[in-house]
Amino acid sequence: MYPSVTFPRQVKIGDAAAFAGTTPRAIRHYHQIGLLPEPERGGDGRRRYDYDDMIRLLWVRKMAEAGISLDDMRAAFDGARDIEETLGRLEETLAAQEADIKRQRAAVQRLRAVGSPLGLLSQLVTDRLSHLPPGALRPSDLDALLVTERIFGPLGAAVQASVFIVLATHPDLRADADRLDAADVALDDSVDPHDPRVEELAAQHCAHHKALVQAIEADGVDAAEEKLFEIYDADLAGEEDARMSAFEAVTKMPYEFSPARMRCMELTAELLAQDDQDTPDDS
Repeated sequence: MYPSVTFPRQVKIGDAAAFAGTTPRAIRHYHQIGLLPEPERGGDGRRRYDYDDMIRLLWVRKMAEAGISLDDMRAAFDGARDIEETLGRLEETLAAQEADIKRQRAAVQRLRAVGSPLGLLSQLVTDRLSHLPPGALRPSDLDALLVTERIFGPLGAAVQASVFIVLATHPDLRADADRLDAADVALDDSVDPHDPRVEELAAQHCAHHKALVQAIEADGVDAAEEKLFEIYDADLAGEEDARMSAFEAVTKMPYEFSPARMRCMELTAELLAQDDQDTPDDS
């Protein structure tokens, strides 16, 4: 014979939680936000849940598994919001989450394929630099690309990558860049901004920049830059974060530049601008 089963008319919160696949703490939260009516307490001071309570709790759990927010659940139960409206907004949210997951998986795949932090940058940047041999890019190079991508987006960083391609393939230019970097660091707070060394270093930076541009053109790297604008379509643009303006972003990125180094940068920019004005237009 089969053993007889006596169905309870009411159950305690622990049994209700176990049956619904949740926790007593979650059920208490449902009570607090008005999602699940709080049943009256029995003579022992404990809540007792009947059939209707359990049905409501089970529907709450099903909606939670579908990703419906607690606020939307409450509105749906109260009839304050059409369920179709709720499901429409939920579908939009899930689509956005799916797109995020797709981008995250692509980033992980790039990271695994490249085997360095370069893979964490956008595909546009990674594709331009992934052909370089291991160790060709320095941590400071990746740091610069990271900041540029944050301010100017993947396209800006991909264009900047031309400099690091040339530096990685021209040891003489890399050595010159290292020398200039060391000289920049030497322009600490003890150096007067009007020290003659500041102007000399600015002139050297200008000459180095022109040498980089010449190497970029000689190696055909500039042709690859032009193609970047062709492939920078809506799919790649979707990788961008919502960013502040470039001017605002620059003002929020901290650099410990001394007054002398700041003047050197300003003088370098002025020299480059003057050089552009003096260069005849090929057109």
